[in-house]
Amino acid sequence: MTTRDEALRILGEHTKSASLRRHALQVEACVAAYARKFGEDEQAWSVTAILHDFDYEMHPEAPDHPMKGEPILAARGIPPEIRRAILSHANYSGVSRDSLLEKTLFACDELSGFISACALVKPSRKVAEVDVKAVRKKMKDKAFARSVSRDDIVNGAAEMALDLDEHIAFCIAAMQDNAGAIGL
Repeated sequence: MTTRDEALRILGEHTKSASLRRHALQVEACVAAYARKFGEDEQAWSVTAILHDFDYEMHPEAPDHPMKGEPILAARGIPPEIRRAILSHANYSGVSRDSLLEKTLFACDELSGFISACALVKPSRKVAEVDVKAVRKKMKDKAFARSVSRDDIVNGAAEMALDLDEHIAFCIAAMQDNAGAIGL
C-alpha cells in the first residue's frame, strides 16, 4: 500500500504550485475525517485525496486531467481502487462513482476549495471564522469563487446521501482540526 509520505512525494514532484498542494491537503483533511467516521482505511483515503489533482499543472484541461495522470500513478504502483477514485472525481471522465471513497472524494473536492475561499476573505484569513451560514451565503454569490461548481458541491452531498448543511459543517470542522497543516 502506498503511504501518505509517498503520496506527498509524488505530489511534490508534479505540483509546484503552493496553492494546489494546499488544496490537496485541504481535500485530504475532509476525506480522512470521513474515513475515520465511516471506519474506512484512512491511509488509502488520504493517499487518494493527496493525489487527486497531482497532474493538474501538467494537464489542466479536460479531458486530459486526470486521464493522463492515471498511467503515471499506475507506473508508481498506486492501487487500482485509488486510481479509479481519482478518475471518477472528474464528471467528464466516464468513470462512475460507485464506492464510498469515490463519492467522498467528489463531495469533498469542490467544497474544501470553497471553504478555503470563504476563509481567505475573513479578516484573519483563517478557517476558524468560517461557519455553515457564511458558506451558504457565499454559495449564492455567483461572482465569489466563480470557478467552484456549486452543482458539484450540492451533488456531492446528495451522492453521499448527506444533508448539505451537515456535510458543510463536517468539512469545516475537519479543516479547522487541521488548520495549521492546510495553511488556514
